[in-house]
Amino acid sequence: MAAENIFEVSDGNFEKEVLQSEIPVLVDFWAPWCGPCRAIAPVIDELAGEYAGKLKVGKCNVDDNPKTPSQYQIRAIPTLIIFKDGKISEQITGAVAKSQIVSAVAKATG
Repeated sequence: MAAENIFEVSDGNFEKEVLQSEIPVLVDFWAPWCGPCRAIAPVIDELAGEYAGKLKVGKCNVDDNPKTPSQYQIRAIPTLIIFKDGKISEQITGAVAKSQIVSAVAKATG
């Protein structure tokens, strides 16, 4: 994982790291073979740095962790879900502009 502010989300740690987090969490559901996922990765890295302390950022490899994506009905990747107080605050599907992700993050962290 490239950025030091990003953690690995797994079926095993999802409850503790995401749902029980004190601060909002952005989870990037992705896979290594997904072109749009790779395209959006640098933006996710930037956000992890810019919002350090206000937002946790995690990446969930859908191939390695089938349970969590299916629980949240992830049908396409990349899908970004922002969780706040254990509930979905915002959800974005596809490789979108950074500004769109920033406005979703602002709603959750504001």
